[in-house]
Amino acid sequence: MSSTPVIIPIETPTLGDRSYLAHDGAVAVVIDPQRDIDRVLTLADEAGVRIIHVFETHIHNDYVTGGLALAQATGAAYHVNAADDVSFERTPIHDGDVVEASATMRLRAIATPGHTYTHLSFALEAAEAPGSDFEAVGVFTGGSLLFGATGRPDLLGHEHTHDLVHHQFASAQRLAQELPEQAHVLPTHGFGSFCSAGSTGDTTASTIGAEKRQNPALTQDEERWVADTLAGLDAYPAYYAHMGPANSAGPGAPDLAPPESADKDTLAARIADGEWVVDLRTRTAFAAGHVTGTLNFGLDGQFATYLGWLIPWGTPLTLLGDSPEQVAEAQRELVRIGIDDLEGAATGGPEEWTDGTLGHFERAVFADLAQVRHHRRVSVLDVRRASEYDGGHIEGAVNIPLHELLSRVSEVPSGEVWVHCAGGYRASIAASVLASHHVPVVAVDDSYDESAASSGLPLAAAAA
Repeated sequence: MSSTPVIIPIETPTLGDRSYLAHDGAVAVVIDPQRDIDRVLTLADEAGVRIIHVFETHIHNDYVTGGLALAQATGAAYHVNAADDVSFERTPIHDGDVVEASATMRLRAIATPGHTYTHLSFALEAAEAPGSDFEAVGVFTGGSLLFGATGRPDLLGHEHTHDLVHHQFASAQRLAQELPEQAHVLPTHGFGSFCSAGSTGDTTASTIGAEKRQNPALTQDEERWVADTLAGLDAYPAYYAHMGPANSAGPGAPDLAPPESADKDTLAARIADGEWVVDLRTRTAFAAGHVTGTLNFGLDGQFATYLGWLIPWGTPLTLLGDSPEQVAEAQRELVRIGIDDLEGAATGGPEEWTDGTLGHFERAVFADLAQVRHHRRVSVLDVRRASEYDGGHIEGAVNIPLHELLSRVSEVPSGEVWVHCAGGYRASIAASVLASHHVPVVAVDDSYDESAASSGLPLAAAAA
């Protein structure tokens, strides 16, 4: 057995999260597992270790947990804060509790409210040999201390934000004071997750000492940090409202069996009935030819985040993909946010999905937009979030954030519309929405930061 625990991050990049498996060569603990627990079981099997403890740092807001299902599948103890109101059997854990995983590896619970009231962090403590002193080698911080940021304090509702933001500051301070500088910081959020308050940049690893030097929660006074944090809070996905209740109820393992096959007539009927038929292909492929009325959420971006954000919860959903493997990947992404039931799927290409004329629209770059504005009148639709738009935008552009577009289609200017975001992914989703509403649209597939100004487009400066 290893005297220093092996820590394996389990990345879920489309949700911006990490889960962790830590082991000593014989037994393992898992922190904040995602719904698709087969990934965790495979890692444990490859390492030749037995999972004996599963921990939740908090009742998650951005995904459906696999914690209960993993504990049931392995016989592990499932540690959830004793103060959390849940409807399943768990091993209640409190601030200060120590869970002995082996003679050389243990976890200590540290109350770190802020992201939620009952949030816990878990210090991973190791001993060189049985009977030796334990030392903290890392801390699983969930949605508390992130890389250069913290978890956001507003997900439980506006009425709790003031109290939680102050709790979050105190929790960051507590971790910095109680843990050694060399201890690794191991957050669940902060890799693109909307659970992050503030930017975590491209950092992939950090320590308590590094956070003391760079994290505003540890370098600023409380009043300034609170003001900056509250000012920086932005919209978050609508599906978050469904995650807490699902996690408190104790979600079971997902069913990843392939969905039923849908033929051309079935797809046409579903589109006509207002159901969602989603094309998983790249935005390039979708623009070149697609079934009219379908929507494009490519698997090459934050697929589950944006589909979950836009879809009216409970809307019947059918998937279209290049291959069964692409559909299976999308299905895996969707069960992570609690979309378990698919009406069906079809694979191949759009010619196999309809007998009708294929829809298509043009793709362009910002330099094309600059040129076309000299020759004819076109409207510019900016589907970035309001905070992004306020940070600078094309003069005359109409801002309808992507997550508001379905309810505000009537506000889209008439005539030819050129739609853009920051990099092209959201613009393609928006273009597919507009095309399904018969709006003549061009999707700008380009980097706003790198190309908008250099293309000669007139830009409005950031709002004061």
